[in-house]
Amino acid sequence: MKTIKSLMLATGLMAATAFTPAMAQTTLTVSTWASPNHGINSMVWPTWGEWIEEATEGRVKLNVVYDLGPSHSQMDIVADGIGDVTWMFHGHFPGRFLTTELPELPFFEDISSEAMSAAYWRTHEQYLAKAREHRDVEVLAVGVHGPGQIFSREKIESLDELKGKRMRVGGGVMSEIARRLEISGVNLPPTQTYEAASQGVIDGAFLTLEGLRSFRVAEVAPYTLSLPGGLYRGSFAIVINPDTWGSLSAADREAIMGVSGERLSRLFGEMMDISDESGVAFAKEQGNTFTEASPEVVAAARELTADLEATWVENATKSGVEAQAALDFFKAQLAELTQ
Repeated sequence: MKTIKSLMLATGLMAATAFTPAMAQTTLTVSTWASPNHGINSMVWPTWGEWIEEATEGRVKLNVVYDLGPSHSQMDIVADGIGDVTWMFHGHFPGRFLTTELPELPFFEDISSEAMSAAYWRTHEQYLAKAREHRDVEVLAVGVHGPGQIFSREKIESLDELKGKRMRVGGGVMSEIARRLEISGVNLPPTQTYEAASQGVIDGAFLTLEGLRSFRVAEVAPYTLSLPGGLYRGSFAIVINPDTWGSLSAADREAIMGVSGERLSRLFGEMMDISDESGVAFAKEQGNTFTEASPEVVAAARELTADLEATWVENATKSGVEAQAALDFFKAQLAELTQ
């Protein structure tokens, strides 16, 4: 009798458990376009994913998926709901993103990508978001890569030597600078740079130091001409599909934003800083040559780009942004973050 009673009790508990609603769980599909060894995949997504799981008590997780589409299609992939989250490079959308060129301006010297990404997020929230350039997606973070330098198959020591060269460019400020240098710019995502250089399609590339390893540029462009602060930076955003975002509970959205925003922007920038160091180390192992630009070359580059700030202010003002105030605010944040 006791055995039957115990069995009935156990059966009742099992039935009760069966009808107890399981904890709701959402898995966000992250579309990524760089190789698995890139810092975005080895550092940013895993770390952010852990933050999200902890903040939402396991209710929201990330699933990183490769090859949903090339880098220039990432915004559409998320806007159309093919993926939920991605990282996008603003330079791939000429004519649409104007305010995002602010952190791409050259010669922000001795400033880490982490500090610049944090300042960028603050400026985005305070000023740039008003332009609604990301209207098809929700922005969770913004960030920049490190100083963009000049990589070439043959050694280059002056800007004049670049004239007529076929160089990889990716859009944004770097493409405008290439035009001013009378370079034959070839628009390519960084993932295609290695192939294009190895086949002789391009003579070199405008890229960041992390690309020396992440995109194997060191193997096909063994010469680097470095300018202090770089000739440009690159602007990115981490975005989520609006319907996906809206489907999450208010508590989970608040929890996710608590580990996104400036915190995620800093993580993105930190990843780029670490990746730059790794890229240089990798290139030196390959026997690459690094040439520091002479004072004359730096002066020529500064003269060539002297009006870019004013041009950005003019263009961003047309987008409905208090552009001069945004520029001043951005510089003030950089000063505060680098004290």
